[in-house]
Amino acid sequence: MSLFKTRDWWSITVGEEEEFNHGCLCIGNIDNDPNGYDKIIIGSFHGILRIYNPNPSNGSAVDDVVVEKAFQQPILQLEVGKFSSASENLKIAILHPRKLAVYNASVISGTVEHGSQYQLTLMYEHTLKRTAFNFCYGPFGGVKGKDFLCVQSMDGVVSIFEQESFAFSRFLPGALLPGPIKYVPRLDLFVTASSAWRVEAYRYQVLAVATDTAVGEESQNIKSGKKVAADWTYNIGEQALDIAYVEYPNVAPCILVLGERTIFCLTDNGMLKFAKKLEDDPCCVLPYASVSENKINYLLGTHSKALHVYQDTTLKWMAKTEFTPVQVRVGNFKGLKAGIVGLSDSGRLETMYLGTDPSVFSPPQVESRDINYAAMEAEMAKLMKHVKAKSGNSVIAPAVKAEDDLALHVHVSPNLDDVSVSQDVLILVLYIWELGLSLGSPIQMKSRLLLDNVKLEIHCPWPLGCNQSEFTIPSLDPNTPSETFVAVFQRYSGLPSHLYIQLSATFTSSTGGRRVISTRANLPTKLVIKPVFPVKTAVHKLTIDTNRPAVSLNELFPDLLGENAGGQGSALGFQFFGGGPVVSILASKTSQRYRLQSDQLEAIWLPLRELVGRLNGHFKKSHGDFKVSFDGALPLQEYFELVDAHFDVREGTQKCQDILAQRAAQFRTIQKRLLTRFKDKTPAPLQNLDTLLDGTYRQIIALADAVEENTQAEKLTANNLSSGTYLLNYLLKLWMDMTEDEFRVLEATLTPIVTTSESQGWEESVDAAITHLLRTVMAKSSKDQAVNPSPLVPPPDTNKVKKHIALFCDRIGKGARLVDGLKDNKEKMVKKSASRTIMEANENDSPGDTMPVDEMLRSNKRKAGHKKKKDKTLKPLGLPQMDQSISGEPGVLHSAREERESQQRINSLVPDLDTMDDDYGGRMSDDEDDKLKGNKNSLFNGNTRTDGHPAAPDRWLPGSGDVEIG
Repeated sequence: MSLFKTRDWWSITVGEEEEFNHGCLCIGNIDNDPNGYDKIIIGSFHGILRIYNPNPSNGSAVDDVVVEKAFQQPILQLEVGKFSSASENLKIAILHPRKLAVYNASVISGTVEHGSQYQLTLMYEHTLKRTAFNFCYGPFGGVKGKDFLCVQSMDGVVSIFEQESFAFSRFLPGALLPGPIKYVPRLDLFVTASSAWRVEAYRYQVLAVATDTAVGEESQNIKSGKKVAADWTYNIGEQALDIAYVEYPNVAPCILVLGERTIFCLTDNGMLKFAKKLEDDPCCVLPYASVSENKINYLLGTHSKALHVYQDTTLKWMAKTEFTPVQVRVGNFKGLKAGIVGLSDSGRLETMYLGTDPSVFSPPQVESRDINYAAMEAEMAKLMKHVKAKSGNSVIAPAVKAEDDLALHVHVSPNLDDVSVSQDVLILVLYIWELGLSLGSPIQMKSRLLLDNVKLEIHCPWPLGCNQSEFTIPSLDPNTPSETFVAVFQRYSGLPSHLYIQLSATFTSSTGGRRVISTRANLPTKLVIKPVFPVKTAVHKLTIDTNRPAVSLNELFPDLLGENAGGQGSALGFQFFGGGPVVSILASKTSQRYRLQSDQLEAIWLPLRELVGRLNGHFKKSHGDFKVSFDGALPLQEYFELVDAHFDVREGTQKCQDILAQRAAQFRTIQKRLLTRFKDKTPAPLQNLDTLLDGTYRQIIALADAVEENTQAEKLTANNLSSGTYLLNYLLKLWMDMTEDEFRVLEATLTPIVTTSESQGWEESVDAAITHLLRTVMAKSSKDQAVNPSPLVPPPDTNKVKKHIALFCDRIGKGARLVDGLKDNKEKMVKKSASRTIMEANENDSPGDTMPVDEMLRSNKRKAGHKKKKDKTLKPLGLPQMDQSISGEPGVLHSAREERESQQRINSLVPDLDTMDDDYGGRMSDDEDDKLKGNKNSLFNGNTRTDGHPAAPDRWLPGSGDVEIG
């Protein structure tokens, strides 16, 4: 028999399919027995009241029922107190949704062997005008020998009943949902918990005097009243489940507040005494008397079917119960003092106690013999040796992995579908230009046990998409694996940074916990590129070296030949779907080199990865020592252009959001002023406030469109930067022949994951990571190892992060390792990227001139200071088709003059509110009035469609200073 279980003294299961909750259990000497024995009173939501006099000697708990009465309405709460002015005996107060009734339980002595009979008599009742939630009682106002009632309704109105008569009703401020309520007699105040997760206290006298002078007499149908001020409030930060008041002789009065995860102890004036974070979800609390000075004892019921005994914040005892109690009480019964009474939501009623049952077993006497200490020590040493040998390999619980319960298998076909599922998407998606191809992938799930509600989520990299990204399997049978078909296709037009999809399945394991398993599936390259003729000239080019003769490209890419089939195999061209850039791959006839070239640097990443992967697969069987290296120039200058483009769009998005917030605040202020003018009994002239309102509204609409366009542009530039970072990291790996551990550190530092977060961007995160490496494992001396981390705040420009990236590459080129304990590499010089095309340079020539990092940075600054005028319009892969400039229109980046003109036009149309008179009835200055009238025609007539709606303004694009109203 376990020591940590409650002992059942008396129990019964109440009714059939009846429901109970907190407040349905009450303990008290309701029949005013001179012996002082308590009775158990319960009421259900089905409206049935039962009174029990527990006595285990009767043999059956059914014989202990003394009263059973059915009511027409559900019973919400029961309490026992002095609720009658005619006598000071205890009465029963029963709360129904629309009625509060007080009953008297009397005992009629019997004249036959059946014994005494109990009878319930209605003393009085109050009809409630509002739906009730709960109530509390006590000597409100300091009255002696009486208990008044306070009923809280569902809309936060408290109604006071002075026994047979109604006193008043008051609104509690800010009440949205009702909470538990208790009365504190020492300070004559009510303590309740609001839906704002605060504990609030209101004095009875404050509620009593807060009457509406316009109303002649008090009524429950109140619609208005004076605002009631709380005596004190305390923010607990979570929903309160129950409130208990503690008042014992050797303990200072305090209030226990049971939250969802914490129990708080507050003094009666609102000061925190202690708080205890709970490990299990609590369901009820009950304080009881303590023999220790200034110690609070309380029982805590949990949803894990346990009863905890606490003294302040210390757990003194824990006992398991057979049910989850929704309410516990302590009472004195015949044969058991201080018995714990618990009630479950399904009607399990049990009287129990803590401790152990006495053992009736007495061990037999053994014969006395001499103790052999030497034999005992030898046996102990043998046992300890055996325990030590087993303890190293033993486990308390078997390690169960999520894959043991559910296995996720994905098969990706190397061939594309004959009929693309992306045809249906063309109607809904506006950003796709060219019909892409789709790829069907079956997903199979096998389970070891029967699993319910398995949720499968699929995440595709932008710009790819799938026909369905979420699946819910109601039941997964281990005998019949579930198979789901998913089609992946190119949804938008852009450059994908990687070609794998992430799949995750969420389910409930056999142990009851929520588990997640995930897997990856690689997609074929032909899903995003198509074969085209190679291009002779290009802006960016990269050359990789191998230690084996060059292979024909027709053998490496047999599935991507297209119109190049039958050629010599020395040159192939690939173009990304959606009108993307063309990437040409050329194989040298005389050397062991391969060259990739394109007009966009970020477009080279995926073909380079595919080329290296196919080369490794081609030489894996015949040549185990095959090696790919890169000795060319790191494209740092071109990579920094991607960083600048992403940062410019990010700054434009933030600036646009700031202006939108300012215009929204201005719009609300104008609305308030107009509302004040309209409510005035003697209306004053509007003074062009309606014109200001209309102009501000137009600006808000334009700015909202600009925020949306900048969000799309930021997503595009982030994806391009991610592809460029993947490319730079891979070139660094080939350049310095990094190990897998070093490459993982490199990708964690110079991360290719570019997020569009407002609080923490890619630039400051990468700068902090690289600075940490430069000051730790890559530091030249001990004095450079001082680590003073700076806060992650948005930088004013990209100069700092570009300088640290260049210094980082320079340290790697000088042989620094990213992992401690490795031998330094041979020093290499950071090379300046070349600008000639493949046709202009001989393959055997040096790829570029060498340049130290300091000189390269100075050269970069000079270039930044003297930029040539060139078209800054983003390529088709930079913005969607709807955002491209039409022939003859300016590019997407405005000049400084256009920025100033746009800002001046905005200021002329809608002046700032700071220049207006603070008085609602005041007039604007003459200059502002004339300026407003002069621009009125341009505000409404210059940009209007034929249907009467304002036409779309000029789009907000990266680098513009404000929004231009047409």
